[in-house]
Amino acid sequence: MTSTRAGGAEAGRTASLPGGRHGGGAVRRHLAALDGLRGCAVAAVLLFHAGRLQGGFLGVDLFFVLSGFLITGILLQEMTAPHGIALTAFWVRRARRLLPALIAVCTTTLLLTWFFGTPAQLRLALDDAPWVAAQAANWHFVAEQVSYWDAGDSRILTHLWSIAVEWQFYLVWPLVVLVAARGRGGERRIAVIAAAGALLSLALMVSLGDAVDTTRAYQGTDTRASALLLGALAATAPVRRRLARVPSRSSDALCALSALGLAASWALTAGESSPGLFQGGMFAHSAACALLIALLAASPDGIAGRLAGNGVLRQLGELSYSLYLWHWPVFLLLPRTVLGASGWGRTAVAIGLSLGAAALTRRWVEDPVRRRAPWTVKRRGAVTLMAASALAVGMWLVVPQPHPGTGTVDVEQLTTR
Repeated sequence: MTSTRAGGAEAGRTASLPGGRHGGGAVRRHLAALDGLRGCAVAAVLLFHAGRLQGGFLGVDLFFVLSGFLITGILLQEMTAPHGIALTAFWVRRARRLLPALIAVCTTTLLLTWFFGTPAQLRLALDDAPWVAAQAANWHFVAEQVSYWDAGDSRILTHLWSIAVEWQFYLVWPLVVLVAARGRGGERRIAVIAAAGALLSLALMVSLGDAVDTTRAYQGTDTRASALLLGALAATAPVRRRLARVPSRSSDALCALSALGLAASWALTAGESSPGLFQGGMFAHSAACALLIALLAASPDGIAGRLAGNGVLRQLGELSYSLYLWHWPVFLLLPRTVLGASGWGRTAVAIGLSLGAAALTRRWVEDPVRRRAPWTVKRRGAVTLMAASALAVGMWLVVPQPHPGTGTVDVEQLTTR
């Protein structure tokens, strides 16, 4: 493993938004192109963690912008309903979307780390797990002064910092929308707040991004909010109306330029030390993501929309949440040589195993919850959630804490003369 980085993504399943090319409205439609973008983002993150794409960690920003865009679209649509935004229902839907797969993967990961991981990996996984459960892993790593860029190989759950960032956004942003979007000009006020918040977040990142270690700037919810808020800005009516007036050919051309810019940034960015990355580079990348997403949402049936929503990328996007949860533990726990294969061979095996685990998680966890299978709703659903949570806590309690220093000495080296 040549890379020790980790990224994140929420990757909600429903890629849809009010309106289309000809205006806002309250009609919701599924946008396959946004699923395709999600597939591109998760592919970039996987290749980054495999040490094959140095700028692939920027795929996390695409996830963030998508989340801000989709969630804000949902909230603004609910504002037009007779009873407005139902906060409790919104948070329950987010919990149903995020928690079942997260609990399943984290519980299984602790078990696998117990059997196949190093003592250091197991010890740190046990330390990090409660913070993952509290959706505060990012601030835990910041407070512990864990260098995100140097300690990834020993932390099996480090990639879940981004899930925490998104969850924190989901807790706060609906409250802002609920208050600010009331009355006439509500969406215009949301656009102003989102733009101002994104610029403030950029200023914080610039002020913190010149440190020797940039973990605080990279994992802080306040510094990463710019990507989420740029996505939120792109979902507001003032932006949607302007982009709806862009001719289809011009929209396709702008989409192509934005996509090429994103691909170039992923290919040419030389890791976290790239000049300007924390001085506006990631902000510019997120702005390009927001433009691409908004254009595809405004004209989903254009050439760019059909290309982005092709079958392969769309299916990868539909797997992206579970795939993101699984890939980092698989990459770390897999032996350096698998069936005699290393390098790209090992990368292919790791990605294949991650895809398989993600497909199983989607089939047996995500889909039943999304389709509201009987055991996932009402009293049965509450009992199932409590049982799964108890199992996860029980696993955390049962797995033995390695003794300090275990596994840090190579006994073979000591006995070799």
